[in-house]
Parts: sequence; structure tokens; C-alpha cells
Amino acid sequence: MKNLLRKILYYCLSIKEKAIVYRLGGSLKSSYRNKTSKTIISPTEHMTLSLQTEKNRELVRKNVEDIVKNCNNDPDKLIEYINAANTKVYKIKNAEKFLKAIGEEEGLVCELKGLTALYLNLFTNNKFSFSTQPMFVFNTGNIDPYYMLHQFYKWYSLKMNLPGFDYKTQKNFKKYLKNVNDKTLNRLSLEETLALTEAVTRDQEATDFALSYLQKTKGSQNVHKKMTEGGASI
Repeated sequence: MKNLLRKILYYCLSIKEKAIVYRLGGSLKSSYRNKTSKTIISPTEHMTLSLQTEKNRELVRKNVEDIVKNCNNDPDKLIEYINAANTKVYKIKNAEKFLKAIGEEEGLVCELKGLTALYLNLFTNNKFSFSTQPMFVFNTGNIDPYYMLHQFYKWYSLKMNLPGFDYKTQKNFKKYLKNVNDKTLNRLSLEETLALTEAVTRDQEATDFALSYLQKTKGSQNVHKKMTEGGASI
């Protein structure tokens, strides 16, 4: 259901993007570039040149598949991998309550700035700073392996420099998830809308990967169960 909703929201966003292109017409900048792609814009159409983005997306999926296979999708082993890549992981009692208060959720917390960043720094490592690096924050106790997989996939996409994770875009993305009808989103420029589309895409890719892995593992478990019970027909 969540995956379906995300797809519907993504479709709506793509319609909004086309409407903006049509409405602004010739007043738009001729191009928009992010880390791994470039969008060429004309009054009637736009084209995205994203060969590097596509290569990186494929590489992310392949690498995450290999890592998860080697770790057997064990959240603790994935956390070890994340720590080894110099990304901090914090497990703190009642973390979800604090994160909710600053508009975040358990898992990957992308770059923050201002007072929100200060609060997070003080909460996690008693550091006085108005900016943060990407980090993971979880409640104490066990982590759901499929939720961890979703968050790990997003983190790996971030590490591979896929677009959609910069501070401003993530801020708009959180508004979008909270309320797709947020009036401030109607005032986004085309560049901001395209960047938001990338953020939605990254989240959808992570969701699709986690669901695909779940289906594969559950399917394998069912086959194994049938075989051990003598009920499999191969």
C-alpha cells in the first residue's frame, strides 16, 4: 500500500513538473544540472541527459545486492559496514520521540542546518554545531531488517552521489511526504521541482528494492518449507 501511494505521488509530481514547464515557457533557464545529470529545457519540452545517473543507479543496486547477500541482511552487520564508511550510527533510548519533534524519522538523517542541526548534534554527540553530516539514528533494541535495508539503500545512493539528497531538496521532500498539498511546494522553481523529483525517485528505488528482497526471501523460505515438508513440486 505504501509503495502504491509513493508511485501515485511520484506520478502527480511528474504532472506538476510538466505543467510548470508549459506555464513558464521561454522564461525558464535553458538547462539544469545536478551531480550526475543535465536537463535541457525548451518552451515545449525538456530532456534529461542522465547517463552517469543511470550507471550509478545500476551500480547501487548491484552493490547493495552483494553487500546484503554477504551480510545476510543482518542489521548489525550493515551498521558495521556503515561505520566502516565513516558514517556515524547512534542508538539512543526514545530516539523516535526526539526525531519526531524535529521532523525526522528513525534511520538515515541527511544533512541538517540551523537550530535543527544544533539540537541533533547535542542529542547525539554533545557537539555544538549548526550543521550536521549524514548519520543514522535509531532507538535502542532490534531494528527491523527490511526497514534497515530500505534505509541502507538510500544511504548507499547518497554515498554514490545520486541526486536528491542535498539539504534544500530533502527539506522540500519532507514537506512533500507530510502533505503533498503543502502550498509552499506550489512556489518551487523548475530546478527545485526537478530536484524534488530526484528525491522521490531515490525513496521509491529504496522501497522497491526492499520489497523485492522481501518477496524473494519470503518466496525462498516458502519453497524451503514445502521441500522440507515433502510438498514441493519441482
